[in-house]
Amino acid sequence: MTSHRHTNTVEEFLRRKRAEGKRTNRLIDEKSPYLLQHAFNPVEWYPWGQEAFDKARREDKPIFLSIGYSTCYWCHVMERQVFEDEAIASLMNRRVVSVKVDREELPAVDRVYMSALMGMTGSGGWPMSMFLMHDLRPFFGATYIPPTPQYGRASFPEILEKIHELWTTDRQKFSDVSQRLSEFLRESATASGEQLQADVVALEKGYESFRRSYDTAHGGFGSAPKFPNPTGLMFLLRYYRRTGTPEALEMVLRTLDRMRSGGIFDQLGGGFHRYATDAAWHVPHFEKMLYDQALCAMAYLEAYQISGREQDAAAVREILAYVGLNLTDPDGGFWSAEDAENAPDAASPDKKREGAFYCWSKRDIDESLTPEEGEVFAYMYDVQADGNVVADPHGAFGGINILQRLHTAEETAGRFSSPVQRIEQVLGSAREKLLRIRNQRMRPGLDDKILVSWNGLMASACARAFQVLRDPAYLHMAERAVSLIIRNMRDPVTNVLRRRFRSGDVRFEALLEDYAYLIQAVIDLYESSLDIQWLKHAIALTDEQIDIFLDRDQGGFFDARRDELFEIVRTKEGYDGATPSGNAVALLNLLRLAAMVHDTRYKEIAEQSLRHFGQRMMANPQGTTQFLIALDRSLANPRQVIIAGRPDDPRTQQFLGRIQSKFDPYRVLMMADGGEGQQFLAGRVPFFEELRMIGGRPTAYVCRDFVCELPINDIDLLEETIKKGGAPASPA
Repeated sequence: MTSHRHTNTVEEFLRRKRAEGKRTNRLIDEKSPYLLQHAFNPVEWYPWGQEAFDKARREDKPIFLSIGYSTCYWCHVMERQVFEDEAIASLMNRRVVSVKVDREELPAVDRVYMSALMGMTGSGGWPMSMFLMHDLRPFFGATYIPPTPQYGRASFPEILEKIHELWTTDRQKFSDVSQRLSEFLRESATASGEQLQADVVALEKGYESFRRSYDTAHGGFGSAPKFPNPTGLMFLLRYYRRTGTPEALEMVLRTLDRMRSGGIFDQLGGGFHRYATDAAWHVPHFEKMLYDQALCAMAYLEAYQISGREQDAAAVREILAYVGLNLTDPDGGFWSAEDAENAPDAASPDKKREGAFYCWSKRDIDESLTPEEGEVFAYMYDVQADGNVVADPHGAFGGINILQRLHTAEETAGRFSSPVQRIEQVLGSAREKLLRIRNQRMRPGLDDKILVSWNGLMASACARAFQVLRDPAYLHMAERAVSLIIRNMRDPVTNVLRRRFRSGDVRFEALLEDYAYLIQAVIDLYESSLDIQWLKHAIALTDEQIDIFLDRDQGGFFDARRDELFEIVRTKEGYDGATPSGNAVALLNLLRLAAMVHDTRYKEIAEQSLRHFGQRMMANPQGTTQFLIALDRSLANPRQVIIAGRPDDPRTQQFLGRIQSKFDPYRVLMMADGGEGQQFLAGRVPFFEELRMIGGRPTAYVCRDFVCELPINDIDLLEETIKKGGAPASPA
């Protein structure tokens, strides 16, 4: 699988801007695509760092902090309307010291100020606009601020002048506000309440919360805007596995079906857009994020393991094909995102419109296809002469079709009195033609930075896809990405793991989420290839994570290293956001590793951390679904399936394929290979020394907490033995 040559890169953007002769600011020396997008603004931007903070003190100005990310639609709008305005920029340069932060590079900074904004206003979002004291404490914040007064909202120049007035005449007001906010942040970061041992009641609360918010008409949870929430779906699959409640499985399968048939899924090129603006999954916010592809692929994989439905496996293949072609670096890492908006054509690169790359007029379709193809395609994908977007309050999609699959191949065959095979041929030809035409359009902008955390998620998805679908290309994708991180993303002097890699530049100390997602990936790689080197990496990274981030007094892990520059608060994320909580993933990793290498320290840290977050699980189960997944595993007796055999033996691979095709979130898989791997494991679990093949054939040992049943080398008997284990036993 080779990478598609992207035509709208950061380098192409910089080339166009330089050709226009535009003056640059300090951001031109950065590597972040988001910061580089602002490098030609007349604003005298600084990156986050001591130089900006020293300037603010020296010139006695407040700090204006603007946080966003490269594929953020309203970030682009504010840049065009505010930061590119010469008069507003001149005012900013006189009144404040302006600092730009890419939230994907510095999520710990983003998390602190987003908490402050939520405390001030009750809501948040990006772009985030914050005003800070010299010690970096915030005193005023908002999201998008318009260039002129709108809908009762003050303009950016008005806010700047008012802040300047109070800064020079009554600064104590700002200092008092910043002090109260800082106290609020510290209390929020540490207020987890008393330690609480959550139990199956928390799982029940989680299920009931999803059941009450389930959209029976369209799938998913809540109303518009509607997000995929793959972590919630994976929790519901575990709840179904534990309890057999059919409604849990039905909610998942219907949601996955409606997501894949809606406009939120790219019906031609594969991959999921960020979210749907409507309840029916039709009109998406068109950005495509790497982490959404990873998490959605995992959810479809688990659904396929339970249901055996081919459409779930097909969704995984389509997602990974999209990532392989469009978000994969030639050296093997995964790029971060594609933008929501783009120009209609290469001749007008600055006339951007959201979704222009993905939408079609009926005329475009008819002119591109044969009459038969056009008619069949229009029926299947809801192509209307006047456009198919019903709810379009701003008129953004007038006369435009956002493709959604309204009918199955069987329904389409009935409509045209044609065999299903013929219909599939016609649709395949139509999709191929339209995709070829679409690829000639100007593509959305690419954010080609490589983040450890998101690469870890995507590598996990690829490794798990190999386990279930047995396509070695997926294992290769996972191994290349993780190898790139291990090879390139350590500081050459300090050996500290770094977070971001782009254009040869490695920067920013890795955070808890980087370690947690990367450790998850290397554990998944071990269970995929059974190469002991991956398990060794997992153990070394876990020990490093514990040393750096563990809160030894209260439990749980801090999000970042202690930073002398940034001491407002040291956060400890206890809720899922667009990605799962790093704390929750770290806990699950510890439980998996404890079951593999019988390390009681890992189990004790996990149990202490689960108690630390217990009240949050009970109070807000939908906001802590990754914790519920970890809790669910902690309540099950650890089960090991150990294969004695040679990894390159086809019979061993047959054993592995049969085991991994089934949904079993409570087992770990290991190998006694008679070589280095078995010696390493025997050094930690002595009975590994005795595990051997029986009769020269691959042999399975099915164990609970390393107490094993009789060895099995009949594959059907093995499957029956694993199935007989049933739902996990829960401690009283």
